[in-house]
Amino acid sequence: MMQQLILYPLLLQLLLSILLMFFWKKINWQRGISICGSIVHLALSAYVFNYVWRNGTQIIEAGSWEAPFGIVFVADTLAITLVLLTSIAGLAVSIFSAASIIPDRLKFGYFPIFHFLLLGLIGAFLTGDIFNLYVWFEIIIISSFVLITLGGEKAQLEGAVKYFTLNFLASMIFLTAIAVLYGLTGSLNMADLAGKVAAVENRALVEITAVLFLIGFGIKSAVFPLYFWLPASYHTPPSAVSAIFGGLLTKVGVYALIRVFSLIFVEDVFLDQILLVIGILTLFSGGVGALVQNNVRKVFSYLIICHIGYMVVGLGMFTEVAIAGTIFYLIHDITVKTNLFMISGLIFRIKGSNSMRALGGFYSEYPKLSLLIFIPLFSLVGIPPLSGFWPKISLITASFDTGSYWSLAAIIFASFITLVVIAKLWAEVFWKNPGKIPKRIKFDYFHNIKKPRKIQFVVPIVFLSIVSLYIGFGAENIQLLSSRIAEELTDNSQYIEAVLGNPQTDE
Repeated sequence: MMQQLILYPLLLQLLLSILLMFFWKKINWQRGISICGSIVHLALSAYVFNYVWRNGTQIIEAGSWEAPFGIVFVADTLAITLVLLTSIAGLAVSIFSAASIIPDRLKFGYFPIFHFLLLGLIGAFLTGDIFNLYVWFEIIIISSFVLITLGGEKAQLEGAVKYFTLNFLASMIFLTAIAVLYGLTGSLNMADLAGKVAAVENRALVEITAVLFLIGFGIKSAVFPLYFWLPASYHTPPSAVSAIFGGLLTKVGVYALIRVFSLIFVEDVFLDQILLVIGILTLFSGGVGALVQNNVRKVFSYLIICHIGYMVVGLGMFTEVAIAGTIFYLIHDITVKTNLFMISGLIFRIKGSNSMRALGGFYSEYPKLSLLIFIPLFSLVGIPPLSGFWPKISLITASFDTGSYWSLAAIIFASFITLVVIAKLWAEVFWKNPGKIPKRIKFDYFHNIKKPRKIQFVVPIVFLSIVSLYIGFGAENIQLLSSRIAEELTDNSQYIEAVLGNPQTDE
């Protein structure tokens, strides 16, 4: 019975999605149910995380069909850590949504779709079946497309077309790769595929299949040169939607890359080199893109791209130290990026613009709020001892260990360019004298709100800032977690044995 715990976070999000539909027009009820449900979900996810941490990888075989013939859900340390991070980000965005999303949009089903999106994310993290991963990806795409278009603003629809087109293309490539993989091995279970792919004699076809997965997941992760859809779309929806997108959606692609290239396609120098080159170019292109932007949300969008590069470089080096740095950075990045997009919404709510030319004087008007915003901004930079500093140490160490000096140069460049970008943003938005606010604001998502209390906007930002501070000042705990995940990923026999060999049993 205890093994069924791993499905409870998934089932709770499904229950919340259904329950919220019965309160379609009662927006105050929707707000309350979403926030209370998210609090319960966080507590439940933390409990399940603790159980997996103490007892090791847990599995559930759907319909009692044994792996590899049935669909299996697997909660290893990586999967359950991402479930916990999803619940943390989900709670923060739920509170922020209750304050920032206008009633007209709430009446069109914002909260049911929001929790349905979280359902898709958790399902993607927990599945142990490659085709089932595709199904969860489709749930994520459908839900996110509804959220990005909710309200029907011209800019939203334009961004949604780019978002959906590229993600639909990625899904088609992903599905094609699955078909080829099934043709080669006759299996869809990821643990089973690990052994069967290694036994395939036609290595050229295996590498082609791996490249198809890399392209499909690369589009979803927004890596170079497949990233241009992200900055064209992430700045268009309400900030609450951008927060969950920026914090979690691209990280699902990163998770898929980590899972597939640490379990199914392993010990391939050619693929590792491709990942390294892509990661390096992503660091450079994302950093340069952020440097030339003037819109706060577009700056954050390009920084998403840039910092995905850290994780891809770590995966490309594929040593235990490098993977630990990748996982640490993934934990840090989900928390900080979610927070930054909520901060952009708060700035817009107060100042009426996200243009750095039109902003200024924020520190003189709101000194306490500015000091709060300082935490996630400079955590992103990696100012010691904040959270962004520690994973870079692991990645730099791994670069020296593997002799990957181009990776080292890219990591240093991206760190420096992030510092320059955030310093520029801080000077423009917080220190300089206020600019002239444009008379006509194109994307005014908050104008219909009847002056909500500032506390409703600030609470989720404080919450995630505390989490970021814990990641930074409690780095030894996060490093311990990251190292354990890295050990499991570099030695996939533990995962394979849990699914196929000797599944964990209830104590």
